[in-house]
Amino acid sequence: MSVRHFLSTALAVVGPLTSALVLAVATPAATAAANPCGYYATSSDAYYNHCTSDGSHIVIEVEVWGPNYEKCVVPGVTWLGSSSKIDGAWYVGRTC
Repeated sequence: MSVRHFLSTALAVVGPLTSALVLAVATPAATAAANPCGYYATSSDAYYNHCTSDGSHIVIEVEVWGPNYEKCVVPGVTWLGSSSKIDGAWYVGRTC
């Protein structure tokens, strides 16, 4: 078997495996980037993503024009409102 034939065969086998590995590794990262933990906003909406595996409900403070308010959030993504009205949100250190 020539070196050229060996390399062609090896690349034919490894190429698709490498592509599958790259997709498997990139997909969770893309999802995490789309919904980061904590406060994040899109061009139209504001969200808080409570990333936990223990099922806890936490209190966050939501920063708005005027008096801020507190909100109890469950695990996962909570819609806070229009991103034009919400300036930020953070965990206040207690559960609810």
